[in-house]
Amino acid sequence: MTETDAHYKAPEVAGYADVPHEAKLALFDQVKADLRFGDYLYGCYECGICVAACPSARFYDFSPRRIAQAAARQDVDLVYQQMQEDIWECSQCFSCLRCPRGNNPGGLVTIMREVAVRNGLASAKQALVGYSRIIYKIMSTGTQVSPDMLQRDAFPDWGPETADVPDHLDLWRRALPAETMHTTTTGWSVAERTLVELYFIWLQTGALDMIAEVDSGLHAILQELMEERLEEEGIEL
Repeated sequence: MTETDAHYKAPEVAGYADVPHEAKLALFDQVKADLRFGDYLYGCYECGICVAACPSARFYDFSPRRIAQAAARQDVDLVYQQMQEDIWECSQCFSCLRCPRGNNPGGLVTIMREVAVRNGLASAKQALVGYSRIIYKIMSTGTQVSPDMLQRDAFPDWGPETADVPDHLDLWRRALPAETMHTTTTGWSVAERTLVELYFIWLQTGALDMIAEVDSGLHAILQELMEERLEEEGIEL
């Protein structure tokens, strides 16, 4: 870890870590260095179409236009604040692609999230707390969320409807096969070869390394699981 990296993990002040301008600039440089950045940002007309189309803007203090404007102005202080707050309110639905200028605020959010995760920002760790089990489930079985995983404390941003599942699990158990309470294999059987390919992609793209920055325990479990599967297939790491 570099001295600059250490600043990213500073105690939170006013909702996000207060770090030197140089540290914020280093993060923004990583955002700009992404190969996708030039295709996602062309300049903002301030027409507001992206905001009108954005579902997150209806429920949160979130504006895809602010994302594009901050990046276009190279406002590193605002971009840093957005990486600690705003980007986690985006639904990643890409309704903002209606932009007549060709901007892709949702794509910018994707890049900013990846930079936040790679650098272990406090916002990334907080946002992904409820998803550790999902990540493990995807990487170990190839499936996603099962009913017993939908707990209110883990997914507060999903709204009050989340409570309908854990509060009525007995009803779900009567309505669905018992196996689906703990796995979705009855609905989606994932081939072993597909899992191995998924592991190999995660290793080659650095996705596994990104997990290490936000949850070292989960990273250790996944690394052991994936290495064992890949070695069984004769793939040397």
